[in-house]
Amino acid sequence: MGWKAAEKLIRHWKVLRGDNVMIIRGKDKGESGTIKRVIRSQNRVIVEGKNLVKKHIKGGEGHEGGIFTVEAPIHASNVQVVDPITGKPCKVGTRYLEDGTKVRVSRGIGGSGSIIPRPEILKIRTTPRPTVAGAKDTPMDLVREKTYGAKIGKGMPEL
Repeated sequence: MGWKAAEKLIRHWKVLRGDNVMIIRGKDKGESGTIKRVIRSQNRVIVEGKNLVKKHIKGGEGHEGGIFTVEAPIHASNVQVVDPITGKPCKVGTRYLEDGTKVRVSRGIGGSGSIIPRPEILKIRTTPRPTVAGAKDTPMDLVREKTYGAKIGKGMPEL
């Protein structure tokens, strides 16, 4: 990717995977769906069941060829998050609650100022955290060992 293309990348994304969005431009204008995938390197999103195109796939080892219907990516500027109360597309802003947590709020013409909940799919980890120490993990007794003493200078390199 060249530097001109890198300048045009969206830095602060307003839509997340699992958000309920409405398509505001294109052949599926006015339809709503859930974001299946976000492609940040291209500023595009894939909406479930929308922007369907025919794809010709050549057959090979292990798979059969043919004409398949697949979901094509849509530019992120062509979708807007649906307000949970009004059901209309709205802009997304951020606000901090009294306890200090950062939340997304709906704003703009279709927005009611209500909090947009974080999608449940983002709370599920795709790869679970390891519970058992592996071969490359440092043993806990070595981690807790004190290797430097500030008063006696233990652990300082010999000069």
